[in-house]
Amino acid sequence: MSATGRPEREDRSAQRDGSPVTRAVVFAYHNVGVRCLRLLLSEGVDVPLVITHRDDPDETIWYDSVAATAAEHDLAVLVPEDPNTADVVAAVRAAAPDFLFSFYYRKMLKAPLLALAPRGALNMHGSLLPRYRGRAPVNWAVLHGERETGATLHYMTEKPDNGDIVGQTAVPVLRDDTAREVFDKVTVAAEITLAAALPALVAGTAPRRAQDLARGAYFGGRKPADGVVDWMQPAQRIHDLVRAVAPPYPGAMTTVGGVPARVLRTRVADRAESPTLAPTLAIVDGRLFAHCGGGGNLRVLELELGGRPADAAALRERFGAAPVPLGGAARC
Repeated sequence: MSATGRPEREDRSAQRDGSPVTRAVVFAYHNVGVRCLRLLLSEGVDVPLVITHRDDPDETIWYDSVAATAAEHDLAVLVPEDPNTADVVAAVRAAAPDFLFSFYYRKMLKAPLLALAPRGALNMHGSLLPRYRGRAPVNWAVLHGERETGATLHYMTEKPDNGDIVGQTAVPVLRDDTAREVFDKVTVAAEITLAAALPALVAGTAPRRAQDLARGAYFGGRKPADGVVDWMQPAQRIHDLVRAVAPPYPGAMTTVGGVPARVLRTRVADRAESPTLAPTLAIVDGRLFAHCGGGGNLRVLELELGGRPADAAALRERFGAAPVPLGGAARC
């Protein structure tokens, strides 16, 4: 025991067979960060330092905590605003890592940090690179109606998500999957990818495959305002937007009869319905259907109206039986 009464950390300078233990400094956040950190520890990697983020009070925190996971394992933790400052670089250098790993850490690591990992600095990205480089890759993939995405482990450079690929794992995206459901699959894909690559990384035999960057594009972060529904789009495209921003993300925002609303869950009812210049929400056999401007109908499975859940009965009570206009300016 230490003088503070806490257990001393195990000396992991060498394994039982005398070979040195691999050391890694981990930059991590979110569920991918938690699962990949746990995997490293489970596989005997010594993690002398974890660097993570403070939770943003303006963000819905629906995911697990890297800081809590590190505390559970008595790991040293830093929570800097900028990981590239001289004091953080000094702390990482003092940890003498073989590898740096970034698992859904939100800041770019610059050259002085990357140079501190003699055996490689690697990032886990939530897409099948080179597709969907940049921010919010799962949300963008769902928004674009992709039927497959995944996780990619790649070497870091100072340019985001363009380093050589070590490994990838694909997962299916079902037609009605929300971004949260896809993110859960991508988290498992990240763990599988890291587990498969780690022995070769430690042995120094991991593959490196250059990315063909022309086969993908860079995407930026998304804001709540990006979730406003354009009802003049086809039903499928609107459905993909709803899925991409469904809770725990902010939801697809619109107005129903001039009242602010959020569309939280939909299903494409048909694609053949002709386009219209006046999109509406109608009650049909006790269910809600949106007739979309670009053609097709959506069944609206979950709706909030004026901040409260609303079903067909609530819509009829407020607006009557006639179809209600969708979109347009909100009433004050």
